[in-house]
Amino acid sequence: MALRVLGVTQNMRSFMRGVDMIKRYKSAATLQKTLLNIPATQVTKLDNGLRVASEDSGASTATVGLWIDAGSRSENEKNNGVAHFLEHMAFKGTAKRSQTDLELEVENLGAHLNAYTSREQTVFYAKCLSKDVPKAVEILADIIQNSKLGEAEIARERSVILREMQEVESNLQEVVFDHLHATAYQGTPLGQTILGPTKNIQSIGKSDLTDYIQTHYKASRIVLAAAGGVKHDDLVKLACNSLGGLEASVLPAEITPCRFTGSEVRVRDDSLPLAHVAIAVEGCGWTDQDNIPLMVANTLVGAWDRSQGGGANNASNLARASAEDNLCHSFQSFNTCYKDTGLWGIYFVCDPLQCEDMLFNVQSEWMRLCTMVTEAEVERAKNLLKTNMLLQLDGTTPICEDIGRQILCYNRRIPLHELEQRIDAVSVGNVRDVAMKYIYDRCPAVAAVGPVENLPDYNRIRSSMYWLRV
Repeated sequence: MALRVLGVTQNMRSFMRGVDMIKRYKSAATLQKTLLNIPATQVTKLDNGLRVASEDSGASTATVGLWIDAGSRSENEKNNGVAHFLEHMAFKGTAKRSQTDLELEVENLGAHLNAYTSREQTVFYAKCLSKDVPKAVEILADIIQNSKLGEAEIARERSVILREMQEVESNLQEVVFDHLHATAYQGTPLGQTILGPTKNIQSIGKSDLTDYIQTHYKASRIVLAAAGGVKHDDLVKLACNSLGGLEASVLPAEITPCRFTGSEVRVRDDSLPLAHVAIAVEGCGWTDQDNIPLMVANTLVGAWDRSQGGGANNASNLARASAEDNLCHSFQSFNTCYKDTGLWGIYFVCDPLQCEDMLFNVQSEWMRLCTMVTEAEVERAKNLLKTNMLLQLDGTTPICEDIGRQILCYNRRIPLHELEQRIDAVSVGNVRDVAMKYIYDRCPAVAAVGPVENLPDYNRIRSSMYWLRV
């Protein structure tokens, strides 16, 4: 009896604590809203069009960065590579700081300063202690507004970029994906590499870099994003002081349409031990309603390599077949999105003699997605997608990247609970519908490097993109 009374008392105390908690809010709806948005992503737009977005988690560190809506897609054949070149030049000194001063200042703060360039975005960011966020913002603002772009530094950086190109060429996955873009988007800006051709690297000068900055580094195309121990109101004040003088763009940024072409490129090299192959169909853009079902379908195909266990017990059909029949060394499905298009497909590495069998299994799995995918598989893929989504947001830097990218792509950050609901809403019918729309009887793009003699010719690959028995 004493134990029973004690249990009742504890339950009553818990209940009363819950009542007290609810009383602190005006309504239960307010409480629910608060719980759903902890911590909330706050967004403010400055007078010049620059957007400031942050998430305050109260951490002792923070990541703050500038996400710019310009990358290699904003280039043409003559200046292809200038966005990446500019990324390299950003840390070579400004009107206020020499390269040595900049490096010492960042090092003395114990901070990390970095940058990267993609096909649609250029990013400069810093990871630092929360108390050093004002200094980090000031440094980032100085870098994108006042870089010296000295001729000596430009000449020195050419050789650095050329060496980087050699390193990229030794990474066969990077090589295959560059070839995939080149053939899928041939004749368009998305078909260009991010680093650019050698002849462009050797000819790019200060005028090219300056023109690119003046054309694309407009306030309305820039997001100041931050995550960690950062107060939004303070960040807005810092942005006004350091970036308020950036010129606002009069016209919205134009998107050059990049048509998809079903085609192939093969670089046969029998000296390589393994074949590296990517095959993809045209996917959808960031804001398309089909994006979430395609992400579920992508997760359903999954990824696998020989170091993983499981064997016959793998949940993914393709992983199970790969393990049992020794089809490949590894594979990974991908869903690469851009503003108005995308690439949905798979990349695999296999022995030369297994190219045909592996491709047959990949295309059979794709056809199964279009026709016979089951509810249990879709539920598993949805749960895995939600798990991966949460795991990728571990730390201030991934969260900051998520904020910056989503503000540029969607003009808002989609709350996690909303994204979860949208994933939960995907049904078996949705997956089949998008698979039929994007995969079934579509012309794929194929890129293959290595000993690829046994890879079927394009006409055979194309003929396996549909089933006559449907």
